[in-house]
Amino acid sequence: MFTGIIEELGEIVAIENLPDAARYTVRGPAVTADAEHGASIAVNGVCLTVTDETGAPSLKGGEFTADVMAESLTRSSLADLRPGDRVNLERPMIANGRFGGHIVQGHVDGTGTVLERTPGEHWELVRVSLPTDLARYVVEKGSITVDGISLTVSAITDGDRPDFTVSLIPATLAQTTLGIKQPGARVNLEVDVIAKYTEKLLAGARNEAAA
Repeated sequence: MFTGIIEELGEIVAIENLPDAARYTVRGPAVTADAEHGASIAVNGVCLTVTDETGAPSLKGGEFTADVMAESLTRSSLADLRPGDRVNLERPMIANGRFGGHIVQGHVDGTGTVLERTPGEHWELVRVSLPTDLARYVVEKGSITVDGISLTVSAITDGDRPDFTVSLIPATLAQTTLGIKQPGARVNLEVDVIAKYTEKLLAGARNEAAA
């Protein structure tokens, strides 16, 4: 489990296309400091399993390799990445760590598109499109994960073409990919899993009451 607090801006080093998957090599000295084979690392909000780690950062550049299956490539924006692109990296939360963001599973629900950026004196507003099937899980002042970043929804537009807006502080702009993504760029979205569980439980209760 992750919390959406990005630890490091990494870089895509290489991508090997396979028949039904792809193999990504990612540079991230901080997140590979204690990486081992089988460890989980979130890349732009997608939980990936380390299949090979190249050793201590001081020795071999702090790179790791992860296989990305077709399902993840189809559902997320990882397929848009190219060598040299920057990515948000986060290791799983440790049991006695601080819960800085919200519950993030690293299981992307869909993608949105950056629609607009509005700079302010001390922050920047970023408006992102929202798939209609996910809109019911997103509420003003609620949490959403964008490219692995835990953010608070500052405004939402409902209707046939829903979207939401987040306010980004200077630290988020400087330390994550949302500081450089321009209108037209795709981003990974993960809605609050508690909302999805609540919906299913309530539907089950209604079905039992109607039986």
